[in-house]
Amino acid sequence: MKTLQSFFHFCSGVDERLLEQCPTDRQKYAGIGATVFFTGVFAFFSSAYALYTVFDSVWASIGFGLVWGAMIFNLDRYIVMSMKRTGAWWRDLLVATPRLFLALLLALVISKPLEMKIFEKEINAELVVMEQEVFKTQEDKVKVRYQGQIDSISNDIAGLKAIIAAKTTDRNNMVQQALQEADGTGGSKMRNLGPIYKAKKAQADQAQAELDALLALHLPAITTKEAAKQDVIVKQQNDVASLERGAYGGLASRMEALSRLTTGSQAIMLASIFITLLFVAIETAPIFVKLIAYRSPYDYLLHDTEHVFEMDNLEKVTLRNNGAQQRVRFDTETGEFALKERIQAENALTSHKVQEQLEALKKSGGSWKWGSAFQ
Repeated sequence: MKTLQSFFHFCSGVDERLLEQCPTDRQKYAGIGATVFFTGVFAFFSSAYALYTVFDSVWASIGFGLVWGAMIFNLDRYIVMSMKRTGAWWRDLLVATPRLFLALLLALVISKPLEMKIFEKEINAELVVMEQEVFKTQEDKVKVRYQGQIDSISNDIAGLKAIIAAKTTDRNNMVQQALQEADGTGGSKMRNLGPIYKAKKAQADQAQAELDALLALHLPAITTKEAAKQDVIVKQQNDVASLERGAYGGLASRMEALSRLTTGSQAIMLASIFITLLFVAIETAPIFVKLIAYRSPYDYLLHDTEHVFEMDNLEKVTLRNNGAQQRVRFDTETGEFALKERIQAENALTSHKVQEQLEALKKSGGSWKWGSAFQ
């Protein structure tokens, strides 16, 4: 039990040696460390499932999941460990704010794959619908590519058939008129096979001849165009049949399916929100605990230890700075004094030589040589 508690203390990032002096804080930091540890465990399961949908390999998903879970665990541990209570609530809140945003981001990243696992059955059903929609879109694109040719050939066939139908209608009308003239139901209303009938019969025969000629001309063209249309339809069907229909269920498609489910179902949307809030609460709990709790003995002891080190370091730095400043001042002042003495000595020597030169001139009565005074 003590070993487990020590492990949770390690997870919380506390100094075990200092915590030994604060027995009342042991349970508190064990709870914080357990929360950090289980956050890493959830991160492992979340990433392992997400990566399994990508690689379709158990061992690869476990390996990458362990790496991801360890990284999240270490990041959470650092977030909690780096947050120290100062006693001023506004300063503690300022320090905690960026950590809360980071914890919120981690919670969203961890919760989304687990949501997809929780709603796996619903997502699988939605994936079937999405798959059919994708296949339908692909089929429509193939059909559109050939539909122009099919419509063009169909229009040509329809035009030829319309010409034949119009000519057939004219022939039928003329035959009907000839028959009505023969039986007296139309035309002159006289039942006979006289000149009028013969004229109309000749017109009907002429229309039949024209129709026969038209059929002989257009029927082969219609047959050819219908064969061409059928070839295009066969090509279209072959292209549709050759479309690749691979597995549809990757990470992106599952996220899209979950988004569609939450949009279309209020119950799933509320469940998704509550799951996300749960992980947000788990992820931010250690930070809120340290933020709202009073300063504990461990906080005071840690602050005292760090303060001693800070003051010791400040003392060493100050002494080092003072020593350096004193050495600089000593070198500067002694250098200035030596320079002044040298200048005074040079001035005295120059004055002495000038004086000797003047005395020598007075005695000899010679001319003055300026340069000789300094030799």
